[in-house]
Amino acid sequence: MYNKIIKLIIAIGIIAFAVYQFIEGNIGNGIMYILLSTIFIFLYFKNEFILLAFLRLRKQDFVGAKKWLDKIKNPSSALVKKQEGYYYYLHGIMVSQSNMNEAEKHFKKAISLGLSMDHDLAMAKLNLAGIAFTKRRKNEAKLLLGEAQKLDKRNMLADQIKMMKDNMKRAQGPNQHYGQNQARGKRR
Repeated sequence: MYNKIIKLIIAIGIIAFAVYQFIEGNIGNGIMYILLSTIFIFLYFKNEFILLAFLRLRKQDFVGAKKWLDKIKNPSSALVKKQEGYYYYLHGIMVSQSNMNEAEKHFKKAISLGLSMDHDLAMAKLNLAGIAFTKRRKNEAKLLLGEAQKLDKRNMLADQIKMMKDNMKRAQGPNQHYGQNQARGKRR
């Protein structure tokens, strides 16, 4: 993995050589070098290991995704801020099935750093709502679920949000009746 600064230096060097090629009259070579430099500029904003980890996650290969993410040694210096958010987002997805506390930390860090896509942010908030609900923090879960629903403009997570709301209603129903029965018992 190239450091983000090295990627920019390489891109600037290739662009400078492309300008030299234009000056020498080699227009075709100059265009080719300009196109080549766009690869390094793209990789500055979209880290190659995060892209490969996303591809592995799409195939449900958590071990392969973790292998690619582990190649990023120091995410704060190697990644742009939004990519660092996706680094923690992917880690949160991978550990959400086994370690809720760690997943919660990763999702909160990802949200604080920022995610560029609204549906990714909605997914992170939906996962945080599920974690908060399992930890019996119902108000926080409702708030996060509402935020996730607002961010899900294309209704990609509509089924998951509906299922989470139904689960919250089912879990709240018996407890609410229990509390009302206790209050009636104290009045008598």
